[in-house]
Order: sequence, then C-alpha cells, then structure tokens
Amino acid sequence: MESDQQSVEYRARVWSGARRRLWHTSTDGTVGERLRELADWAAGTPYGDGRVDTYGDAVVEELERRVAEELGFPAAVFFPTGTMAQQVALRCWAGRTGNAVVALHPLAHPELHENGAFETVAGLRTVHLTDEPRLPTAEEVRDHPEPFGALMVELPLRDAGFVLPDWDELVAVVEAAREREAVVHFDGARLWDCPAHFGRGLPEIAGLADSVYVSFYKSLGGLSGAALAGPDELVEEARLWRHRYGGQLFQQYPAALSALRGLETELPRLPSYAAHARVVAAALRDAFTEAAVPWFRVHPEVPHTHQFRVWLPYDPDALTAAALSLTEDTGTTLFRRWFAAPAGGPPGMAVTEVTVTAPGLEWTAEDVQEAVRDFLTRVR
Repeated sequence: MESDQQSVEYRARVWSGARRRLWHTSTDGTVGERLRELADWAAGTPYGDGRVDTYGDAVVEELERRVAEELGFPAAVFFPTGTMAQQVALRCWAGRTGNAVVALHPLAHPELHENGAFETVAGLRTVHLTDEPRLPTAEEVRDHPEPFGALMVELPLRDAGFVLPDWDELVAVVEAAREREAVVHFDGARLWDCPAHFGRGLPEIAGLADSVYVSFYKSLGGLSGAALAGPDELVEEARLWRHRYGGQLFQQYPAALSALRGLETELPRLPSYAAHARVVAAALRDAFTEAAVPWFRVHPEVPHTHQFRVWLPYDPDALTAAALSLTEDTGTTLFRRWFAAPAGGPPGMAVTEVTVTAPGLEWTAEDVQEAVRDFLTRVR
C-alpha cells in the first residue's frame, strides 16, 4: 500500500513535470535542476565572481542593502526564516514601547502556523481586533478596549484569500494605531505583490509602517530566507537577537543569491501576474457557472494579487485526485492539492489556492475554461 509520503512525492513529480501550468513553485524540479538554474543565473552577474559569505557578509550584505533600498528604509537584516524575523521585530518593539501586547488578525500567520511562538518563545501576548475575514478597520483599531504596543498587519492576509484593504483604508488603520501610540509592523511576506492593488510603489507602502518583514521564497521564488527592514537602531538590535535565536548561520549565499535573483527577475513581473490572475479568475467563474456547479466561490472575485482561492462543494481528496488525473492524462495542471474547509467554514466544501506566474501568462480564458471542463469530468 502506498504511504502518504509516497503519495506526496508522486504528486510533486507529476505536477512539477507538467507541460502546461498556471504557476511553478519553488519546490518544483529536482535538486540538480534547481542548483544549475541558480548557478547559470549567478554566472551572468557580478555575484558569480564574488566570494561566498561568512556569518552574513559579502552577498548577504548586498541583499540587505538591496532590500532596504527597495522598501525605502535605512537598513535591513537577513533572517533564515520569517517566523524568527517577526518574533525578533515584535519583541524589540515591545522593549521600546513597554507593552508586549500585539494586536493582529486571528488568521495572521503567527496565530495559525507557528505553534504559539509569539507567546511561548518571544514572551508576547496577542489580541484580535476582528474575526471577519478581512483586515481590521480604523474603527476597530481605535475602539479596541485593551492597550497594545504594536499593531501587526499582514499584507495581503493570506488565509482570508490573499485580501487587501484599499489604500485609504490602510492609511486610516495606520493613523488609528498612531493615535493609540502603538507602533505599526507589516507582515509583508508577500508585500512584493501589493503595488498593483494599491497603485503605489513599495517605498510608499512600506513607509506607512515602522518596520516591515518580507519573504524571499513567497512571490520571489527564492530558496528560503526573509528580511526585516526598519530604522538603524531597530535593525542593529535585531542582529543581536538573530544570534541569540540561532539565526547567525555560517554561510547563506545560495539563499541570498536566489533572493537577489527574485528581486531582479520576478519582482518586475508581479504586476503582469496580478493582471492575468483577474483573467484566470473570471474564466474559472464562467466555467463553473456553465457547468452548473451547485455552489462555488472564487475569492476574491477580482483577485487583489496574483493569488486567490477557489471553493467547490466536493470532497477534497476527490478534487485532488481529479487534479492529478488531469495532469497525468493531458500534461496540464490547473489545480493542485485541495483541503477541507477550515473550522468555521462552510461544511462539505473544499478549498484550494490558485497562483498565476510566468507559465500562466500563456493561458487564455478559453484555455482555462477547457481545463475546468476536463477537470470536472474527473471529479468522483
């Protein structure tokens, strides 16, 4: 009998080998392929002839400089993980404000995916401003009954469907936090995706906050790693805490190189991905309507970034099997894994995430609709 791990590895091989797909992930391909791609790219840049880093110098320092420049902050520091970066950022701010309470959304990454690290490791306590699947409003920030030292805003809010407020709403939220004398920290794991929605550049968006965390493997396709950007004094203290947390790695040049590649090759393309995600989302809605699917949802209806969610009224394992069958038989990947609705979600529903990157730009609306029809015939 095939083990769960064997199933995972088999699906990964099939989907990464698809001839047509809407997106490629940083986990697609083999070790050799990924290393050769990175080496080939580096060979055509000044980084290829540079020396490897030791404890965060050389190419890692160049990455930090580039991130600070992209976001319009005085300084930035590289971290091996975003989990570590954000714990460090918020505990540094807690020391400055004298208040270890962090206001954030219950769907924020630290609440859902980090096993209580804010409380158990960083000594922070969290409060929630709203339970609605959206970012909090200025009124909710202003009217919360308990003092908090920092407001953490995830842009976009991934587990609500990669959603963003509009620009005026975001500005009002930040101003409301300032009225309460709270610092503002952006969980910007996917901040790179935001300019197309807001119609503003990265420095203007990031400049609303006191500090910003960004990821290098989300949106930019890097191997791993993150950065914390902010004032010089915060970044210098963060370097101390990075060492205390065990994040002062001996060498990180492959991760740093892949991050620089993402900044140079993927970052300029993200607006085109977001624009085409709207085409794909509309085509999915049209195809599900035409097929008379009893209930479905593409959320947001008009995607805010190049990623969005799809909900269908079928068993998630059946949908995953149909997605796999489509790729096995046709070489086309429309969807990948499906999951049961999270607690509190509609019963009997399954959800998946759809991303549009470079391969997806070749898909027309008709291509999407044809793939949906073929996919639905395989759902059992």
